[in-house]
Amino acid sequence: MKIKQLGRHLLIEFIGCDPKLLNNLRAIKRMCRQAVLESGATIVGDRFHKFAPHGVSGVFLLAESHFSFHSWPEYGYAAVDVFTCGEKVDPEKTRIYLKRELKARRAFIRRVKRGIPSEKNGVIPHK
Repeated sequence: MKIKQLGRHLLIEFIGCDPKLLNNLRAIKRMCRQAVLESGATIVGDRFHKFAPHGVSGVFLLAESHFSFHSWPEYGYAAVDVFTCGEKVDPEKTRIYLKRELKARRAFIRRVKRGIPSEKNGVIPHK
């Protein structure tokens, strides 16, 4: 399908991460905040939660859309969802930063172009 792209949506899976780190609410929030800032996005709000007995989930509301993080320390696994609109933000930088900080052995990424079906591909400028 051809699309007039409004934004980029990355679905990132981190495997082989440090389980203790994945269960540390304070460290995860700090890392996620820095990952978002590294991408050039603007944070307008956040909410993070530590589950019992383990796991952390959190979200940053961005001026450009959103960033979410979910961890399963018992599996050394984390899932990240980054959706950004416009051209000034580079969501790939969140993957690079978090792979290093989470000490992940591997990271898998799926890229989705979000936008409006069209006769031809293109990018719609963010207003």
